[in-house]
Amino acid sequence: MKSPFQLTVLTGLTGVLLSLLLAPIVFADADAQIRGPVTAPRPPPLLIVRGAEKPIELESARIEGEIIGGLARTSIELVFRNPNARVLEGELQFPLRAGQQVAGFALDIDGKLRPAVPVPKAKGQQVFEAIQRRGADPALLEQTAGNQFKLRIYPIPARGTRRVRLELDESLVRHEGEWRYELPLAFAARARDFAADIRSAQKPKLEGLAGPAKITSRIGGYSVTLAAPPPGGTLALSVPASRNARAYTQDFGGERYFLAEVPLEGARQPRALPKSLGLLWDASASGRKRDSASELALLDRYFRAVGSVQVSLIRLRDRAEPAQTFAVAGGDWSALRRELEKTVYDGATDPGGWQPQAGIDEYLLFSDGLFNYGQRRFPRLLPNQRLYALNSAGAAADAARLSALAQAHGGRLISWQRAGELDRAAEALLNDGPRLLGLSALGASEVVADSPFADGGLLRVAGRLSDSKAQLTLRLRDASGEREQVVPIDGEATASAFPAGLWGRYSIAALQADPDLNRAAIARLGQRLSIVTGETSLIVLDDIADYVRYDIAPPDRLDEFNRLKSQQIADLDGERKTNLDRVAALYDERIQWWQRDWPKGAPPQIAGDLKANGAGGARDTMHYRSRMVAPPPPSAPQPPAAVVEAQPMPMAVAAAADATALDRVEVTGSRVVATGAGGGAGAGANASIVLKPWQPDSPYARRLRQAPSDKIYAIYLDERDSQAGSTAFYLDVADVLIEKGQRDLALRVLSNLAEMDLENRHILRVLGYRLIQAEQPALAVPVLEQVLRLAEEEPQSFRDLGLAYAANGQYQQAVDSLYEVASREWDSRFPGVEEIALAELNAIATAHPAGLDTRRIDPRLLRNLPLDLRVVLSWDSDNSDMDLWVTDPNGEKCFYSHKLTYQGGRITNDFTGGYGPEEFSLRKAKPGKYKVEANFYGERQQLVTGATTLNLWLSTGFGAGKQKDQKVTLRLKDAKEVVLVGEFEVK
Repeated sequence: MKSPFQLTVLTGLTGVLLSLLLAPIVFADADAQIRGPVTAPRPPPLLIVRGAEKPIELESARIEGEIIGGLARTSIELVFRNPNARVLEGELQFPLRAGQQVAGFALDIDGKLRPAVPVPKAKGQQVFEAIQRRGADPALLEQTAGNQFKLRIYPIPARGTRRVRLELDESLVRHEGEWRYELPLAFAARARDFAADIRSAQKPKLEGLAGPAKITSRIGGYSVTLAAPPPGGTLALSVPASRNARAYTQDFGGERYFLAEVPLEGARQPRALPKSLGLLWDASASGRKRDSASELALLDRYFRAVGSVQVSLIRLRDRAEPAQTFAVAGGDWSALRRELEKTVYDGATDPGGWQPQAGIDEYLLFSDGLFNYGQRRFPRLLPNQRLYALNSAGAAADAARLSALAQAHGGRLISWQRAGELDRAAEALLNDGPRLLGLSALGASEVVADSPFADGGLLRVAGRLSDSKAQLTLRLRDASGEREQVVPIDGEATASAFPAGLWGRYSIAALQADPDLNRAAIARLGQRLSIVTGETSLIVLDDIADYVRYDIAPPDRLDEFNRLKSQQIADLDGERKTNLDRVAALYDERIQWWQRDWPKGAPPQIAGDLKANGAGGARDTMHYRSRMVAPPPPSAPQPPAAVVEAQPMPMAVAAAADATALDRVEVTGSRVVATGAGGGAGAGANASIVLKPWQPDSPYARRLRQAPSDKIYAIYLDERDSQAGSTAFYLDVADVLIEKGQRDLALRVLSNLAEMDLENRHILRVLGYRLIQAEQPALAVPVLEQVLRLAEEEPQSFRDLGLAYAANGQYQQAVDSLYEVASREWDSRFPGVEEIALAELNAIATAHPAGLDTRRIDPRLLRNLPLDLRVVLSWDSDNSDMDLWVTDPNGEKCFYSHKLTYQGGRITNDFTGGYGPEEFSLRKAKPGKYKVEANFYGERQQLVTGATTLNLWLSTGFGAGKQKDQKVTLRLKDAKEVVLVGEFEVK
């Protein structure tokens, strides 16, 4: 089993992320950094190494930086040593603060650093994991949420080294006429070899504890060098800032881009404050990362300045709470303050679910901007309503989205991290300074500003030049009124590596108010300019053949790539047709099985090992089939036909003829019970389902079950910090709350899964399953839509979403999504998944034909096949092998090595390396009991929930008129563990 290690950083500046490599001594102060009420799981330790006997070592660190005007680029080259006897996968998770961006990275391949290239995010994940399974050398850099990034490297060889280089761009802060540059270097304290060289055209001034830093002159400027990290752990420099406007140019992709830095002075004045205020308070679990004390201190200054105002308070969690009204008189807001201090931070964040109220002049949004639940759409404010976004979470926030939201509604983002910055935050909230109202240009196009606010007395503007000379006209407003300022741009200005990338980032930032709506535009800009965004990642591959196979342009060897690519394209059309023919043949086998008249009497005497045979048997059914007495010949096949426009066969008759009454289905192992009806008519009309809930035996679960209903949530809060990082904890608590009739609280607790690990598709998939079982398909759909964006290479993503659409009454989307499973070509880890999706597609299309368009579906695949009994098993952990066992009244077990029973019970292909599904089907069920079991055969990965979460869907009358379903969820921890899921009883 591979042993991944995870490196997670919680500080603001990128260099600190590498301090994670220092050793496992940085656990102690994690809690000390949590401000406000601790009501969410603690952050993980800074260094996590799973399965490694010794920590990864930082062998060398070499840093090079260059300061050009108000911009800086820093290159950090690191060599990691793995002292263990096994190969490891490395993962760095780190935030960047406002103004910082990843400019690139490179990984050593055959001793040389190979630069990364842009790739669509979902494709990057697919390619990385596919190549990783082959043991090759990929590396992937992704943006997860907000300004959070994740770098995955594989392999770090046993007792070997791996070299990686990160390049970071930064727009420097201008303070009192100087540019400030800070480089955290504590991460390199234990590096065996260290060197740093920072270059600048202007003579720098060392700040703080510079220690061994030396300043020397060189051609064209100055150099600051270090042979060891400074005593304070941070190298801080200041360089003089120009008082005049400066311009830079860059040729990129056949275009010439410019960047202008425009110093802007202007008077500030108090702004008009509201008479009626809307206070939007993010009370989700991630709210614990905010500095609630400083937020209240800022509000204290705000209300003292306002004097008297009516306040409408709305808390935002997994859903918005009803508004509460408070009257502030003479700056006294004590009642509102007490209410805010009682806030319990819990659940995910949906920014919607409330409506702006007429009469409110201004909204203040206190949030980290990590909108991760529901539709994730912030309501459109009414005309003349302003929005100010307040962020005390620093780099842990999605500052770009908060800024775009506020600017779209006439306000701005105000961020701070330390109490010492509170004066600046209050001044920005209560006063208006110079502001950019509009831009126009001659000789340039697509001109965009970094911000309309001249923070630090500077505006940055970028665009594309269409002439050798250009002219910008800035329309400005300050305390003196409105004015215009003209800035000339020379097409031959100083060459720089920054303008194209900054133009792309400014353009993307303007789209962040609604990133879901603008997803394609953001992806195009990221791909074109190699910018890491929520839609674009950077990847390094080992072999030119992999670049060709996955259609990713390499950083070099383009002629060879194009030649190989042209050969590949010629083969694609034939492969697509071959794949569809393969699926049609697979489904035809199912049709032939379904049409066969299987015997229902007592089977002939067979070898006793089949009845007792368990998971350890050979995966082959031939020895049984050769000894089985042949059943009667099949009846004449029925001609296929379209499912929706004209019913292909009299399903009610087919299902009901000699139909067995399904009297009772008894299931054990259920957590959240969901029943429903769908599909056709016939079998199973008299079926009833009785559940015996499975209960976890952990101490906290017993405590919760024994508590009075009105104490359960308080006990949950008491236990939560002891269960940091446990997804199972939230699942169990939600189940108990549902059992006790506290559904709203159960859904809030369940939504915490969306907050736990940014963009972890395994956890999000579990969340989607549980929401469907909790009869909340409208909430499940956006969760599973996100899973699809994260894992389009996995057929389960399309299937899960298709079933959620169906549960939510979106039948066309359901059919379209399930057909993607059937029509695409998948990795060999997912054998036969198309057959299961087609069975579900046809059942949905037959049950809900009105308005469905199935013209794009191959007619060979349109045929509904109703079943008396059906069980589907799926699970949440990749690279795992779970098995479905069904034992019929004959005592005959249907499972992976015995796929076809005497009476016609049939199980699909065995999934040994994915998430399932595996399906048991029986067209006509003979009377008696059918035992359903799940077996944990084995796994090859670290499980995200501490155990594998199994999801079973049991149906009677599947695809018929009165289909009845039970969705069952349970967990298995240990290989070879077998659990009785339940029983069908047919009378």
